[in-house]
Amino acid sequence: MQRRIAHLDMDAFYASVELLRYPQLTGQPVVVGGRRGMLSPEEGFPHLRDYVGRGVATTASYAARALGVHSGMGLMKAAALAPDAILLPANFDDYIRYSRLFKAAVAEIAPHIEDRGIDEIYIDLTEVAGETVELAQRIKDAVRTATGLSCSIGITPNKLLSKIASDLQKPDGLTVIDEADIPTRIWPLPARKINGIGPRANERLEALGIHTIGELAAAAPDFLVGEFGQHYGRWLHEAAHGRDERPVVTEREPKSISRETTFERDLDVRANRDELTAILVKLCERVAGDLTRKGYAGRTIGVKLRYADFRTVTRDVTLDAATDDAAAILAAVRSCLKRIRFEQRLRLLGVRVGSLLRPGEPGSADGNSPDVGVNLRLFD
Repeated sequence: MQRRIAHLDMDAFYASVELLRYPQLTGQPVVVGGRRGMLSPEEGFPHLRDYVGRGVATTASYAARALGVHSGMGLMKAAALAPDAILLPANFDDYIRYSRLFKAAVAEIAPHIEDRGIDEIYIDLTEVAGETVELAQRIKDAVRTATGLSCSIGITPNKLLSKIASDLQKPDGLTVIDEADIPTRIWPLPARKINGIGPRANERLEALGIHTIGELAAAAPDFLVGEFGQHYGRWLHEAAHGRDERPVVTEREPKSISRETTFERDLDVRANRDELTAILVKLCERVAGDLTRKGYAGRTIGVKLRYADFRTVTRDVTLDAATDDAAAILAAVRSCLKRIRFEQRLRLLGVRVGSLLRPGEPGSADGNSPDVGVNLRLFD
């Protein structure tokens, strides 16, 4: 039996959730990425042209995307492209809630799901009864009923092709592609459409005269191996021909859990010590909450900081026993900070917990948090 693998991607997910809250903004360019507390709808929505700072766009509505705004773009640059766009703060609690709702709705129809993040999943439909297009429409309808949101689905024989297909008719798309369709539907697309070909690899391909997936498929395997190495060169050849045997993995153990934040302005370790301390305490509390909610504890605690010149520094420490306690994580972070020379103002802070264990596994905590003391002084 030929596999039927679906990739479901929610359409402009964060922005679409915001439009449920503010339906009067439907059809307008909306960018998510502003600061909490800046929003006062009764006084009018803030516009990008009034933004000052170094924040980045988390996502943008399709109307904003049509103006050139995309996720990861600096808000000041976005303001130059779309000054009249509405700027809204991100509300991740809502996004997580809607993520759970759409995944539960899909699971009622097709339970073999691989979770790929807050707004996308792979679904193995091979053994699910129903004609392919009809089944995909049932899933789309179930998602809309559960959330009020639209999604796009691509269905092909494998994950690689389905990831490409789900993006071909956004928003609210439904695309089915078979192996026979690869020359006409896949090969004309830019090579960067293959998930796994990043900006640097794409630049190298273009320098070699390879711009489309079809041109990549026509390249000799030995040539690709010579240019990109044995593993990646062979993979490029296989991917261009639409070959991918990866299964849909329903359970995936995370390697680490982390939180980080980029500041609106660079912060000085001494002059802004109290502010930095409050931010770091909050990050530790959020990581601890993530660990508890997902049923993990971790032994390796790390801190990440980025200087004003974009240099990144990390330090970590390994505890005797795993923990999910915010105070214990904070104490470990403090020990990491003592090993860093603060040479410049900071633009980013992050906290990471790795070496994850489930309760009861060897090395997990016995339920008692380490004695971390009180009145911890950070950034000494």
